[in-house]
Amino acid sequence: MWSHIRSFWLAAVVFVTGLGHTLGQSGPLVGAAAFGDWRSDKPGLSRIIKPEDMPKPGATSSVANFPHVVPRPPTAIPQVPPGFKVELFAEGLNGPREMRVAPNGDIFVAETHAGRIRVLRGADRDSKSANEIFASGLNQPFGIAFFPSGDNPQWVYVANTDSVIRFSYAVGDTKAFGKPEVIVAGLPSGGSHSTRNLVFTTDNKRMLVSVGSRSNAAEGLGNLTGVLQSWWSGEYPLGASLGTETDRAAILMFDPDGKRLGVFATGIRNCVGLAVHPMTGDLYCSTNERDGLGDNLVPDYITRVREGAFYGWPWFFIGDNEDPRHVGKRGDLRGKIATPDVLIQAHSASLGMTFYNGKMFPSEYWGDGFAAEHGSWNRSKRTGYKVIRIPLKDGSPVGEYQDFLTGFVINDSDVWGRPVGVAVAQDGALLVSEDANGTIWRITH
Repeated sequence: MWSHIRSFWLAAVVFVTGLGHTLGQSGPLVGAAAFGDWRSDKPGLSRIIKPEDMPKPGATSSVANFPHVVPRPPTAIPQVPPGFKVELFAEGLNGPREMRVAPNGDIFVAETHAGRIRVLRGADRDSKSANEIFASGLNQPFGIAFFPSGDNPQWVYVANTDSVIRFSYAVGDTKAFGKPEVIVAGLPSGGSHSTRNLVFTTDNKRMLVSVGSRSNAAEGLGNLTGVLQSWWSGEYPLGASLGTETDRAAILMFDPDGKRLGVFATGIRNCVGLAVHPMTGDLYCSTNERDGLGDNLVPDYITRVREGAFYGWPWFFIGDNEDPRHVGKRGDLRGKIATPDVLIQAHSASLGMTFYNGKMFPSEYWGDGFAAEHGSWNRSKRTGYKVIRIPLKDGSPVGEYQDFLTGFVINDSDVWGRPVGVAVAQDGALLVSEDANGTIWRITH
């Protein structure tokens, strides 16, 4: 199967002229028009969703509409904006998810359900090709990070669903040597949301680990009220046993050796994509919000995460909007809830994200975010199944996002691709993994 892995210069290049503004879009879609579904997706189309645009809970029914994944049709190629081209970089992978690029350009890929990390490298004049299993026997690995930052990291950190481990590493290694060192043991696991992501702050002093909630909206609160109240007051007793949501829906802080430093932020239902902006050093989350409140509620979001901030889960969403399943339970929190920067179509399942720091794309892309939208199940008409661009101005999100890579949905039932990871290759191309058919795509300009 692995003989099917192909580097871009061995694959047939397919030019795709994206649709974008050429179809007459004069500005971003706003208000109810911004909700839309897969039928309106096209590269270059922009949306702005504001908190006041959200419908009331239950305005539409909550629908279970799971995608039917089919093999990629032979002629199916994703669509990109004008001036870009997209080509198949790798196929035959086992559910590729998060990706990270090493200083030498090697691409580390988490094959989460297979329990392994794979390394891909294309052959060129200066290097030999590689398609190796770096490490196996892991427990649902997802997040990957090289430490310390720079050209000569000494470690590869991996976030399993229940732990953070690290492997000794020298640039160019395609196989781990020896057993991994357990850095953080006993991350909370089980229930919903198995992905754990990790990044290091720009000064290399703190490791931030995202842990999603165990449940949709904590309908069975148990001791959770006390847990989050303690978080908010700064009195959270680290390591205490306070219910099934302890240390969940949060970003946890450690030093690089695994010493617990505290909780960075809370009330974030499921921060799957975790990234640090290369210019500002701000931490960002790409977040899955809750289900069960209708087609257009609750919007997923991408946001800067402020240390000590509380983002509402489970009692409130997108500011002071109260979840109907918890009416009247925490009125004291009104006015204390951080509102996210960029709201995404509800149920898009926003996953991996990165910031563009390459030199291939036009200069206006530098520093902008890219996020993979895995695709909806709790919506009557599909949303997601694409990669979006998050424009920034002077290092801050402007509240708008644009469709960038689309074309994974065939019809109201069938899909062939579900984007998960985004990464910037050494040459400045954008790489996108999708776990439905096990492919990675390369986008160039």
